[in-house]
Amino acid sequence: MNSPSVESSSEAGPIDASIAARLPLLDRYLPVWIVAAMAAGIGLGRLAPGLNTSLNHVQLAGTSLPIALGLLVMMYPVLAKVRYGEMDRVTADRRLLVPSLVLNWIIGPAMMFALAWLMLPGLPAYRTGLIIVGLARCIAMVLIWNDLAGGDGTAAAVLVAINSLFQIVAFAGLGYFYLKILPGWLGLSTATVHVSVWPIARSVLIFLGIPLGAGWATRSISERTRGREWYEGRFLPRIGPLALYGLLFTIVILFALQGNAITHHPTDVARIALPLLCYFAIMWTGSFALGRALHLSYARTATLAFTAAGNNFELAIAVAIGTFGVTSGQALAGVVGPLIEVPALVGLVYVSLWAGRRFFPHVVESRS
Repeated sequence: MNSPSVESSSEAGPIDASIAARLPLLDRYLPVWIVAAMAAGIGLGRLAPGLNTSLNHVQLAGTSLPIALGLLVMMYPVLAKVRYGEMDRVTADRRLLVPSLVLNWIIGPAMMFALAWLMLPGLPAYRTGLIIVGLARCIAMVLIWNDLAGGDGTAAAVLVAINSLFQIVAFAGLGYFYLKILPGWLGLSTATVHVSVWPIARSVLIFLGIPLGAGWATRSISERTRGREWYEGRFLPRIGPLALYGLLFTIVILFALQGNAITHHPTDVARIALPLLCYFAIMWTGSFALGRALHLSYARTATLAFTAAGNNFELAIAVAIGTFGVTSGQALAGVVGPLIEVPALVGLVYVSLWAGRRFFPHVVESRS
């Protein structure tokens, strides 16, 4: 996928108009596929009311095996894309690395925690699900949004790798902190939240650790035996759609199991969506402004903004299912995430291109 230019013209230009067209077909209509998967799941749940019992005969990490396999499949292609050998190129730029770590691991989780408690005070399951989303930092489609906006592709991929490694180490502890310790310090109720560190850590180790190790091994072995050109030009395009297929399969099963609750409470999806929209807008705008204040290039400013605003909904769904169950409100909150993220982040790509022309008038990013 070619990177768009950031022109100095005041007009929108053909690049802005072609953003949706330049997305791969599967990604372009992702909200449509997600809605269709939701509808198919609800229909399946009506046709097979005993599905929950059948799915739970064989489990992995407290999750039915079919769903666990779907979660692993949707995580692997993303982590196979990362150029792990180029991490030093980004880690050497402290003006990018330090703000990214602060935004991703301090500001982002705290922002989602605040929005969840402010907007979902009487819905503890959905609130917990959103807090888990806030802790699951970007690794998936952020690479697409960053590319469309003309961001630094290598920097984005390395930040994705750093976030992946950091999540394995810190996710469980941060989850316990934001779900149990911090609410207690603030005098907020934790009576409806029953969670321990181990179920969260187990889900992260399995559903992130396994595909991360597989992605690293695949790239290392393939580049050594077949070369990078074959790996990125032939292999990655073949496995890329698996991430979406795994996500849609998981959504179908989730909504098959939750369909009755969803059809009886249709406004719940809208209530979950509102804090997510606020989160995307606040995190992206603040991060872009910070990048400009730090005198980063447009490409790295855009990368900083998109990696701070994006979230790893695949991991959030996996943790919610592994910790609270496939029919939980926490899992539903995670599933609603990508439905809202796709149109929101596509809109922010247009905003980024406009901001590039407005605040970086002398910079023209070359197409790659």
